Amino acid sequence: MGMKGKVALGAVVGIVVIGVVSANSGDNGDGGGSGGSDKGSSASAERESGSKKDKDTGTEEVAEKKVAFAGDGDFEVGSDVKPGTYRTTGNTDGMCYWERAKDASGELDSLLANDNVTGASYVTVKSTDKLFKSSDCNDWEAVDPKAKDSPASTMAGDGGMFRVGADIAPGTYKSTGNTDDSCYWERDKDAEHGIDSIIANNNVNGTAVVTIDASDAYFKTSGCQDWKKTG
Repeated sequence: MGMKGKVALGAVVGIVVIGVVSANSGDNGDGGGSGGSDKGSSASAERESGSKKDKDTGTEEVAEKKVAFAGDGDFEVGSDVKPGTYRTTGNTDGMCYWERAKDASGELDSLLANDNVTGASYVTVKSTDKLFKSSDCNDWEAVDPKAKDSPASTMAGDGGMFRVGADIAPGTYKSTGNTDDSCYWERDKDAEHGIDSIIANNNVNGTAVVTIDASDAYFKTSGCQDWKKTG
């Protein structure tokens, strides 16, 4: 079965988790930091372009993207790709697909986690994984899940996955004008993309309000109107 157009079987879009998972576990839990929010800036715009403004001159600096591996292919963990957390950004057509697999059989039960991506995605590849597959994605870069940055106070509603404390500041966010229950959000304790990774999630029609805790590691948003921090 070809990878292009493949449905992400592990995706939870359209499913509301009834049981809430504790936010105080997970290897990649990021303390986040509550200060330093960049009001008026968009997490999607800055992170996906890899650019930011110099605080002294106000001019835009383009950060060099350190590519770990290309966005297409099957990569053996340990030789082609090292265990760690990786990010792809700027995926615009919804055709980006990735997969973590426990063996190279290509069978369904070898699948550990997968997703279809619009915008950005973070994925933690574990040392016990055998293969990482990527199709139609932009290049992947290695990231330090514990590193802090200048988090934004707004984010694109279809921007994908944001790192709390680096891409976005913790706090309460609102998205208005959502229709047809197409807005989906998810709070995550890590980037492994398992059911146990999810702290809370929801499908929303109309106005969506969610509080992202400083102990959350990531926030995922798909099909929503843009989010703005309100508290």
